[in-house]
Amino acid sequence: MTDPKITNDVPSPTETVLEAGQLPNEVEPPSRAHQVLRDIVGGSAMISFLAVVLALVAGGILIAFTDKDVQAAAGYFFSRPADTFRAIWDAVSGAYVALFQGSIYNFRRPGFADGIKPLTETLTFATPLIAAGLGVAVAFRAGLFNIGGRGQMLVAAGAAGYVGFAWPLPFGIHLIVAVAMGMLAGAIWGGIVGLLKARTGAHEVIVTIMLNYVAYYLIAFLLRTPGALQAPGSTNPKSPAMLPTAVFPELFGPKYNLHLGFLFAIAATVWVWYLINRSNLGFQFRAVGENPNAARVAGMNVKNIYVYAMLISGALVGLAGVAQVLGTVTTGFTQGIDAGIGFDAITVALLGRSKPIGVFFAGILFGALKAGGYSMQAAQGVPIDIVLVVQSLIVLFIAAPPLVRAIFRLPVPGTRAISRASRLTGKKAVVTK
Repeated sequence: MTDPKITNDVPSPTETVLEAGQLPNEVEPPSRAHQVLRDIVGGSAMISFLAVVLALVAGGILIAFTDKDVQAAAGYFFSRPADTFRAIWDAVSGAYVALFQGSIYNFRRPGFADGIKPLTETLTFATPLIAAGLGVAVAFRAGLFNIGGRGQMLVAAGAAGYVGFAWPLPFGIHLIVAVAMGMLAGAIWGGIVGLLKARTGAHEVIVTIMLNYVAYYLIAFLLRTPGALQAPGSTNPKSPAMLPTAVFPELFGPKYNLHLGFLFAIAATVWVWYLINRSNLGFQFRAVGENPNAARVAGMNVKNIYVYAMLISGALVGLAGVAQVLGTVTTGFTQGIDAGIGFDAITVALLGRSKPIGVFFAGILFGALKAGGYSMQAAQGVPIDIVLVVQSLIVLFIAAPPLVRAIFRLPVPGTRAISRASRLTGKKAVVTK
């Protein structure tokens, strides 16, 4: 058996280190589900970009079909078709301009300080998405499908929130302890999944779904229990407000909602990049994610890798819950504090191809959709549900790369190299003949 210690000069994760006397074809290939997950998260950035383009085009079609002016103009299309096309353009362009002004920069507001405020709102929405997306991405790289972000966020929010309002600690220390307790709670909740998979073979999808329900009803129970998370003297299922010493400070003053949690998200992105691409543990994550059977033959403890991956994944998702209770909703939280971020993080990780930098910008994109969706609804009367449809379509197109390639007539990866090699071989054969 080879030495389980991995160094930087070892082969890539796709290369298999065999036991003595073992033939290459004796290593079992990964399961079909494992292969599908690897293909989805391991695609090119071009597929992700085109998936977003297709989703926006489909969203524009829905906006046009639901617009009253377009419907009125379509009634006399054959007599004046230009009116219909003009109405379609006005509806779609107006909606997406409002989306831009609500998420990036509003040219209608006086001064740069007011105009840039939508961008700060986008980054505020993006903060928990980035953190949770990084957590899901780490699990993906290890071949695990972590859809338990909701439960991990809830227990992390409960732990960080309790420290935030019940422990009067000095300034600075209070915030650090609250963040640490929240991430620890998320890590434990995710570690349960990894432990059950490693020791019992339980599928992580089933376990995470069940733990989501457990966490939801646990937090709901604690929010209705006096002396636990419920605010004193209240009958509502809501926690007290966070103490000022446990709240993320604003980065640009009280005029903006962007808080210190965004810098935590940036730091988490850098750390995950180093973990995946430069560390020994990250190499083992990638090796197990490529082929757990080959990694096992190479001497890696696959069971321990599953546990480590879910611990780290849960801690990062827990950071998203911490950002919610200590940064975004500091006046007290309910059992809906996750706000669907745990599930949106799956889309963010898929769009970012489980790469830290990709997840970072995917989180900003989804933050822009959330921030701009309200502006689009207020300015143009477009239902905010259109944003949810766009997000869902992004997932659909990312999960079906052949569909994207067929629409844009892109070649299958590797076909050009094979064709080139075939042509070269053919020419050589002609010469030698």
